[in-house]
Amino acid sequence: MPIMDMFYNTAGRQLSEMFLAICFFHTSEYFLAVTIHGKKNVTLNSLLISKHYVLAMLFSLLEYLVEYLFFPGLKEYSWLSNLGLALVLIGEIIRKMAILTAGRAFTHLIKIHHEEHHNLVTDGIYSFVRHPGYCGFLIWSVGTQIILINPISTVAFALVVWRFFAGRIPYEENYLRRFFGNEYGRYAQRVPSGIPFVK
Repeated sequence: MPIMDMFYNTAGRQLSEMFLAICFFHTSEYFLAVTIHGKKNVTLNSLLISKHYVLAMLFSLLEYLVEYLFFPGLKEYSWLSNLGLALVLIGEIIRKMAILTAGRAFTHLIKIHHEEHHNLVTDGIYSFVRHPGYCGFLIWSVGTQIILINPISTVAFALVVWRFFAGRIPYEENYLRRFFGNEYGRYAQRVPSGIPFVK
């Protein structure tokens, strides 16, 4: 199956959906950060693009191309690809609801000093999960790989992103307990983290 043919069939749709998902996610993260915190307080780090992230996405594209060339039938399960697209949309909605609900309290870097405007947010999406931004990103990132029907990258993304947040949540919550004391402790007892197996 020639490489150029892939842009006119299922593969073209899958790759387009993934690229659109990535572009929308990162540009909207940046513009929301600018809108909420002001341009002078936001750096390009708010695009959330790191060297490791780029390498992971390049690996997923390599996996896709290899599987498309040698196992093209694997990529034809449109119901599975559509499930991935649904997960991307769900993850995106959860994460953006987190950002909009938290407002100035939502930052891409963990706050280690309590600021005057930093309040404990427990309403909206935060009444269902303590870390909806992380939950949304986990769902979104796995969804991008299910769109492509990449079995290796789906598992790898799920494990790597889960491991990252499993380490980040206790670190972040240490500061939240310092800032908000028993109020945060009670909140954490009644609302799950939003990341599987992370209390």
